[in-house]
Amino acid sequence: MIHGTGLRDQGQDEAGHGEELDLDGPEEEDAALPRGAKRYITRAGAERLHAELVQLLKVERPKVTAEVSAAAAQGDRSENAEYTYGKKKLREIDRRLRFLQRRLDTSTVVDPAEQQDRERIYFGATVTLEDEDGKRSTYQLVGPDELDARGGRVSVDSPVGRALIGRRQGDVICVMRPKGEADLEVVEIRYT
Repeated sequence: MIHGTGLRDQGQDEAGHGEELDLDGPEEEDAALPRGAKRYITRAGAERLHAELVQLLKVERPKVTAEVSAAAAQGDRSENAEYTYGKKKLREIDRRLRFLQRRLDTSTVVDPAEQQDRERIYFGATVTLEDEDGKRSTYQLVGPDELDARGGRVSVDSPVGRALIGRRQGDVICVMRPKGEADLEVVEIRYT
């Protein structure tokens, strides 16, 4: 449990379920989940979201609130650009705070190191793939809030992520790239 967020740690159940690949998940920021579906996040991802929430709540919001108060004290608010801008920025911070709190409250934290079945690829796995040319790439399967293709974190909801779920070392998956289809072999699976 990460203190102050209501973040639940319920373990893992069915979640064990050069060229650019489509590594991003759904585009919508807060898309509704289908009934009965769960949203997963790694412990590290939850800690990053929590740190952002605390930063916004304890540092950014009080700073902007003080700026808005100072701008309001200058008089006529209708022609006060600092006041108008500050109020807009405050609304954006509040919107992000609500989003982060909702995500933390509704996500199930999964610690990849606790994965029992290490022979298959599930949420949180770090996977090394080899393409037809022998080039190797390593990715970790993470939730949509933690993806970073350049940093090697791929959304479990992306086409590549969905193709990898349940696979074993030696399995070959077919993915679409700008040049067309490519076969990628699972060379290594790690849970750390």
